[in-house]
Amino acid sequence: MTTLVTGASGFVGAAVVRALLARGEAVRALVRAHSDRRNLAGLDVEVAEGDLRDRSSLDRAARGCDALYHVAADYRIWVPDPEPMFAANVEGSRNVLRAAAQAGARRMVYTSSVAVLGNPGDGRPGDEATPVAYGDMVGTYKRTKFRAEEAVRALVADEGLPVVIVNPSTPIGPRDVRPTPTGRLIVEAAAGRMPAFVDTGLNVVHVDDVAAGHLLAFDRGEVGERYVLGGDDMDLRDILAVVAAHVGRRPPTVRLPHGLVMPLAVLAEAWTRLRGRGEPFATVDGIRMARKKMFFSSARAERELGYTHRPGTAAITEAIDWFHDQGYLE
Repeated sequence: MTTLVTGASGFVGAAVVRALLARGEAVRALVRAHSDRRNLAGLDVEVAEGDLRDRSSLDRAARGCDALYHVAADYRIWVPDPEPMFAANVEGSRNVLRAAAQAGARRMVYTSSVAVLGNPGDGRPGDEATPVAYGDMVGTYKRTKFRAEEAVRALVADEGLPVVIVNPSTPIGPRDVRPTPTGRLIVEAAAGRMPAFVDTGLNVVHVDDVAAGHLLAFDRGEVGERYVLGGDDMDLRDILAVVAAHVGRRPPTVRLPHGLVMPLAVLAEAWTRLRGRGEPFATVDGIRMARKKMFFSSARAERELGYTHRPGTAAITEAIDWFHDQGYLE
C-alpha cells in the first residue's frame, strides 16, 4: 500500500510520515517545490512535488496511492491578504481529495483543527458537538479551516468520498522547524523574552500523539465524522511556568489585560504592513482569540478510536530540548 501525505515536510505532516513508516507503510510525501525538507531528511519516502492549487500536480502525486492523509494547510495567525489562504485551505482541500478519489484511494484522513469547533468560553472544554457558526470564527485561518471542513463534509455527502476528519488541538514537540506560532511562544519563553502574559489557555498535545491519532482515525474512524485529538488543558501561566522551570528561569508574574495589549497589536500590524514583510509580534486576531481559553475534550477519540496522549508537560519539555539542541534559544 502506498500512502500519500500532504504537508509531509511540516510539523504535523512529518510526524504522520514517521508514524506510517514505523508500521511499515510505503509513503509518498507531497511537498512544494521550495519547501524546507529538513523534517524528511533520512526518511525512506518518495518525494512528489506539487501545490494544492495545481490540480494536475495533485493528480500526478496521487497516482498509484490507495490512501491519503491530507495534513497540509496554510497556517498563519496573520496574513496581509486572505485570498491565498482561502485558495490553499479550501479549494486546495477539494483538489487533493478529489485527486486521491480519482486515483482509487480507499480511505482518507483530513486534518482539520479545533479552531473550527465551538468553545463555551467559560473554561469548560468544547468538543465535536459544541455549537458553532462561521460568524464565531476569529481570524482568516479559522475562517478558512471552517470553510474547508464544510467542503470536506460536502464531498463525503455528495460524492461519497471516504474521508474521516480529525481536529488536533495545539501540537507541541520536537522537530518544529518553522516554528509554528505555538513553537515560537515556547522559544521566546525559554529564551527569557516573555516577561508578561495574558490570561488565556490552550489544550497542549504532543505532536507524536496527534500523528498516532491520525492513524487510529484511518483504521477505526467513521467516514464523515470528526475526532478531537488533544491533550491537557493548560493556562498560559502554567505553560510558561513549565518552560521556566525546565530552563532554570523565573516564570513571568505580570499578567497584562487584553485591552492593554490590543493597541500594541494594532501598531504591530501597521508596522508590518508598512515594512511589507515579516509577521507582527502580536496580532489583533491573536488577542481576540486569547480572550477565550481554548480548552477541548478528546473523550470521543479515546472512546471510539482508542486514542491516548501523554502529559502536556512532556510535550513542552521535549520541545524545549529540541529547540535548544538546534540552536533556536541562542
